[in-house]
Amino acid sequence: MKLTEIALNKKLVSYILTLLIICGGIMAYSKIGRLEFPTFTIKTALVMTSYPGASALEVEQEVTDPMEEAVQKLSQVKEVRSLSRNGLSIIFVDLKDQYVHDQIPQVWDELRKKVRDAQVLLPPGAGPSRVNDDFGDEYGVFFAIHGSGFSFRELKDYADLLKRELLLVENVASVELWGEQQEVITLEMSRSRMSQLGISMTQIIGTLNNQNQVIGAGSVDIGNDYVRISPTGNIMDVEDLGELLIQSDQQGNVIYLKDVVTIRRGYQDPPSWLMHYNGQPAIGLGISIVDDGNVVEMGKSVKKRMAELQSEMPVGMEIGTIAFQSDTVSESVDAFIINLVEAVIIVILVLCLTMGISSGLLMGAILLLTIFGTFIFMQVMGVSFQLISLGALILALGMLVDNAIVVTEGILIKSTRGMDKTRAAMETVKQTAWPLFGATLVAILAFAAIGTSQDSTGEFLNSLFLVMTISLGLSWVLAITITPLFCIRFLPDPKPDTQKESNDPYAGLFYRAYRTFLNACLNNKVITIGLLLAALAAAIYGFSFVENSFFPKSRRPQFLVDLTRPEGTRIQQVRKDLAAIEQHLAGMPDVTATTSFCGQGALRFLLTYEPEMPNPAYGQVLVTVDDYRKIDALIPEVRKYLVKHYPDSDIKLAKFALGPGGGAKIEARFSGPDIRVLRNLALQARTMMADDVNATEIKDDYRQPVMVMRPRVKEADARRLGITRQVIADTLAMNYSGKTIGVFREDNTLIPMQIRAPMEERARVDEIDNLVVFSPVTGAGIPMKQIVSAIEPVWEDPIIHRRDRKRTITAQCNPMAGNASVLFNRLRPQIESIELPPGYSLEWGGEYKNSNDANASLFRLIPFFFLAMVLIVLFLFNALRQTLIIYLCLPLSVIGVTSGLLISGEPFGFMCLLGFIGLSGMLIKNALVLIDQIDLEIREGKSPFQAVLDSSVSRLRPVMMAAVTTVMGMLPLMTDPFYVGMSITIISGLSFGTILTLIIVPVLYASMFRIKPGHSG
Repeated sequence: MKLTEIALNKKLVSYILTLLIICGGIMAYSKIGRLEFPTFTIKTALVMTSYPGASALEVEQEVTDPMEEAVQKLSQVKEVRSLSRNGLSIIFVDLKDQYVHDQIPQVWDELRKKVRDAQVLLPPGAGPSRVNDDFGDEYGVFFAIHGSGFSFRELKDYADLLKRELLLVENVASVELWGEQQEVITLEMSRSRMSQLGISMTQIIGTLNNQNQVIGAGSVDIGNDYVRISPTGNIMDVEDLGELLIQSDQQGNVIYLKDVVTIRRGYQDPPSWLMHYNGQPAIGLGISIVDDGNVVEMGKSVKKRMAELQSEMPVGMEIGTIAFQSDTVSESVDAFIINLVEAVIIVILVLCLTMGISSGLLMGAILLLTIFGTFIFMQVMGVSFQLISLGALILALGMLVDNAIVVTEGILIKSTRGMDKTRAAMETVKQTAWPLFGATLVAILAFAAIGTSQDSTGEFLNSLFLVMTISLGLSWVLAITITPLFCIRFLPDPKPDTQKESNDPYAGLFYRAYRTFLNACLNNKVITIGLLLAALAAAIYGFSFVENSFFPKSRRPQFLVDLTRPEGTRIQQVRKDLAAIEQHLAGMPDVTATTSFCGQGALRFLLTYEPEMPNPAYGQVLVTVDDYRKIDALIPEVRKYLVKHYPDSDIKLAKFALGPGGGAKIEARFSGPDIRVLRNLALQARTMMADDVNATEIKDDYRQPVMVMRPRVKEADARRLGITRQVIADTLAMNYSGKTIGVFREDNTLIPMQIRAPMEERARVDEIDNLVVFSPVTGAGIPMKQIVSAIEPVWEDPIIHRRDRKRTITAQCNPMAGNASVLFNRLRPQIESIELPPGYSLEWGGEYKNSNDANASLFRLIPFFFLAMVLIVLFLFNALRQTLIIYLCLPLSVIGVTSGLLISGEPFGFMCLLGFIGLSGMLIKNALVLIDQIDLEIREGKSPFQAVLDSSVSRLRPVMMAAVTTVMGMLPLMTDPFYVGMSITIISGLSFGTILTLIIVPVLYASMFRIKPGHSG
């Protein structure tokens, strides 16, 4: 091998390169970015369009439908989902999987053009539409600014200061506030007082708007100067509003505005959102990081700048930490680094115990070199330290020494038999280099489907493939270059009395026992193969008892409590309920903090967290505990309290997930044209869910119908008086909820001005009859009862969901305990038995769809890479039977995998699937090296039967060592919830797979080549 010759002949260069790898690896380690999770792109944008006063049905038909049609013209769109509710249309635009991070901004620009062009299709009063392409941004640093006795204005002033200063911090991309309250100036006008004075709403509104406008008065030449003219009369303060003069009669008499209305400065009522931290009103401040930024460094910079600004924070005000990603990342990465170090030490100890101190330390040095080299390439390629990349390093550890083991073993055996070490090194590399290269390439290709999968799951796991490719590729290069050099330089010379050609290194008890057992299996091939096939059949049957899952839950010491009150509930009532829940949670011994969000979900402070859309009836409590292991015991206790005290509400309790996905675990989606039929189908599904004792959090996403008060207008009388629908609507709005009539300018802030009636006049709906509507025909006020015949309560749907322009209702639930797959398998046949009318369909969502989508994306390319693996083996052997033997071993690994999962009780999730795919590469690699040795010994003239026996015995230690080092290296991952399933899959599958390699491969070889005991052909 040319590379080996260069490495051995130019020793100084090799040693210098080794030193550079070590130094470069140490430097790269300090510079590699650190994240909690690998980033994956949320390929979703929102198109939001307001349509004040419209019902959900009107919003759907007049706004959502034309906007969906415009959006679907984009060829990049995968799916369009929409939510139409009273006065608001929200369209979710999901892109196809093939569009990567760098392409997405261009797609969003095209989306904006489509949306902008479609504005002409909107009805009067609707829009303009707004495209939110920041929906997927993660605000990994999230603070709560709070303090007893402080007003929202005072909290916001300090929040604005922090926002302004933190935007200048290195690595900070954006800073957003959550929960700030909208200040308003309310003018409360009594109907009776206005009637007495003969003043109309129109007069007051006109006076306010005319007086409050900024109007240019021109400029005048004064000498050489051109001076701007600015007359007095500007409203400089809220108190100035009361001094405005309004004409009260035809004679030109005027009256002060303060004599007609009561002017109040306060906050929007009802508020659109509310936030509390440990029960105190708060404003949230979220900070996101720039692309490819170092979250740990950003966290340090943010802490430093906030410490500098501490002196400007009012006394008594506090900043609570909801999420601080850099601390979480540091703890997570440090823990994984410890796992990595533990795994390295375990592997080196195993090598020293089984191959001797010198050989073990030598291969340990090669292993460390490979890791350092991997760090260098990770830094160059922009792969950060996070859950997946560090786990991949630990996963690869055992495989990284495989090549070095084979080369070191070969050199040891040849030198023990009297061959010069340099010649032994060259001979060993010559015999094993290309088989090891092919085996390494096969192992890399086993993970290639993960790295090339285009969905969010593939993007989430992409660093697994990159790290495996880098590290395995380096292990082969170092195995044929530095490993022979180190063997020649550092391995002790064999003792003269053992350095004989006839010396048998395989005369030990373990080797003799294996030879005897293998000889028996070769003499009873039919029985051996029959027993293995029976075991395979039993394993396939046993696998049906293994539960399924998607991604495991996180170790984050927080969980979510969602409370959705009946649709139409005032946000103040929801806040009152949340306060009681927070108080109850605060009394629990393991809870350290609570943060509540009312009216909509929080900022996306974690990539796997998906915020709820605006809904006054919705509230969420983020519960922080002292130990994540206590969450499983807390959730049932909290659920019991909520069910008892809020039986009419939808309740959901959830831990954070470790990967893509989200929503309810089980979702049955019914699509069709008629909402009543859809509600009936969802009711049947929910009834079936409720009949299962393990189903909880049962609901559908159309919610309850809400009551609407509908004044029936006497159209003829209203037209005769010149009173339009707009006038009636404005009168009702100004009396009850209030109507914005302009803005008040204060420094750089625009504060809405709102007109409404005093509390005593707007508290009762039966007061509508007494409202006064001013008629432009008569010039006088007309009682509302003269133009309204009756006030009818009617019921309407508050929310309409659609998927790809079809109305879709989703019945959903979660398992009370255990994995969702068990509950899903019970519910699926029942729900699928529901008779669907023509034009209606059922589709499954939830974990089932997420898992299927991820698997489909993964398996789409698996056949291609599997074919590539087969072709590599065919190329190496240029024979069909050897290739067939290798791939016949793969299904038998199911025996070990099934046994491991059943014994441990671990479900078969997506990470287990990846472990099984990786396991196939390991088994192919071991089988390939063994068969190559058999072929080599047959070509050298040894009898086929003897060659099978001798080759198997000679590969016993390398194959066993490869398996033991991989299994032992995986042990630190057994304590990690994310990797435990993969660890069990690989440990159990590889343990049994090693037996397959050492027993069934020789048996299949002897069977396919018709080799009989004693046959010499």
